[in-house]
Amino acid sequence: MKDLTLIVDLKDHIGKSVRMGGWVYHLRSSGKLRFLVLRDGTGYVQAVISKKDVPEEVWTLAETLTYESSVVLEGTAVEDPRSPGSVELQLKGLELIHLSPEYPIQPKEHGTEFLMDHRHLWLRSKRQTAILRVRDEICKSIRDFYYDRGFTLIDSPILTPTSCEGASTLFEVKYFDELAYLTQSGQLYIEPACMALGKVYCFGPTFRAEKSKTRRHLTEFWMVEPEVAFADLEDLLVLAQDFVAYIVGRVLERRKEELKHLERDLSKLERITTPFIRMTYEEAADFLLRPENQARMKEAEAPLFTRGNDFGGFDETLLTQDAERPVMVTHYPADIKAFYMQPDEQDPSKAKCVDMLAPEGYGEIIGGSQRIHDHDLLLQRIQKCGLPVEPLQWYLDIRKYGSVPHSGFGMGIERCVAWICGLPHVRETIPYARMLNRLNP
Repeated sequence: MKDLTLIVDLKDHIGKSVRMGGWVYHLRSSGKLRFLVLRDGTGYVQAVISKKDVPEEVWTLAETLTYESSVVLEGTAVEDPRSPGSVELQLKGLELIHLSPEYPIQPKEHGTEFLMDHRHLWLRSKRQTAILRVRDEICKSIRDFYYDRGFTLIDSPILTPTSCEGASTLFEVKYFDELAYLTQSGQLYIEPACMALGKVYCFGPTFRAEKSKTRRHLTEFWMVEPEVAFADLEDLLVLAQDFVAYIVGRVLERRKEELKHLERDLSKLERITTPFIRMTYEEAADFLLRPENQARMKEAEAPLFTRGNDFGGFDETLLTQDAERPVMVTHYPADIKAFYMQPDEQDPSKAKCVDMLAPEGYGEIIGGSQRIHDHDLLLQRIQKCGLPVEPLQWYLDIRKYGSVPHSGFGMGIERCVAWICGLPHVRETIPYARMLNRLNP
C-alpha cells in the first residue's frame, strides 16, 4: 500500500495526519477510550481511540479486534504526554485487513517446546525481534570489517565430497550416483582462494551431525571464515581479537536499545577491548588440574579434565570465570586437532592453533590455526588421520604450486549472538533452529 508512514519515522510527523499499516500487538479499554498498540516491524506505537472522536462503525470495529489482526490506521501523530520524546496516534479511522483468530502466543508464560513449535509466530515478540536485529547488525558488521580491510568474499560449496572436521559429524546426501556431504566448513575451499587473492573469507551455513543437546550446539549454523596468505599464528591472533572487538563495539553503537530490552549488562560488553587474554594449552591445563577446580568439576558432575584431552563446556567456563575479555588458548596437542594445522617448530607435538573463549561461560566462539603449507607433511597428516587421499588431492595441490604459510579461523554466528545478547541457549539466535530433535517448523 502506498503512503503508509512507518512507526520509526513518526517523530518527523508530529501534528500531521498519517496512515499506518501493521499488526495489533496489544489491546485494552477504559470506559469511552480504547488503546491499541500497533507494531509494523520498525517499532511500536500506541493509538488512542476516543468514542466521541470517531464514527460509530470505527468504535464498533475496534471492539472486534484481536491480537495480531492486521490493520491500517489513520490519525494524528502527537507527543505522548506521559512519555516525553515518545509519539502516540490519535485515531480517526480504522481499516481491518485481516481478523486473526485466537492467537496461540498470549501474554503469559509458555514452555520452551511450545514456543519452539510456534517459532514462526514467536518471531513476532519483542524479545525475538530484538535478538534478530542484533544478529543482523553482527552479520552486517562482519561484512563491513572484511570489506574495509581488503578481503574478498568467496562463496564456498554446501555439497562436498569429503570431511573437513571429522567424519563422525557428517550429514550424508545422495548426489546422483555418488555420495556427498553437507559442508562442515568452507575452509578447504577458501585456502586455494587466498593463494589467488591474498585475503579472503566465506560466510554461509554449515552443518554438523552432532548428537548433542547442550545449550551451545545446533546442527545447522552460520559461520564466517577468513583466510590470509603469508599470515602466521601471531597475525591470526591479532586479526581475531580485532574482529571480535569490532563486532561488539558496532552492536553497542547501533543496537543498544535492543540490548537493553534483552536486559543485557552493557558494562560487560563495554569492557571488550584489545588486547585479549592469552594462554597456552599447557597453562590452561595447569589451571584446570588445580585441586579446587577438579573439585568444582565433581560438584557440577562434569567430566574431569585430563591433560592431553580437549576442553569440555565446563572446562571452558572455568577458564573464563574471572575474565572480562575473551581468552585465547593456543598450542593445543596436535593429536586432538584437525589434520591441516601447522605443528609448532619448537615442539611438533603442539599445533599452531587458537580457540577463543568468550567470557561469562559462553565457550568457544572462534577456532583457527596456521595451516600446513608443506605438501609432504600435509600428506603424512592426512594418512595418519585415516582420511582418504584421493578426495583431498586437489587440496594437496595447493602445496605444489607456490605454497606459502597461511592462516585462518572460523566463528560461529549463533554463539557470538548468544554471548553478545546474553542468551541462555543458542536456539533463539537463529530464526529457525535445527537441533537434534527439531526439524520443524
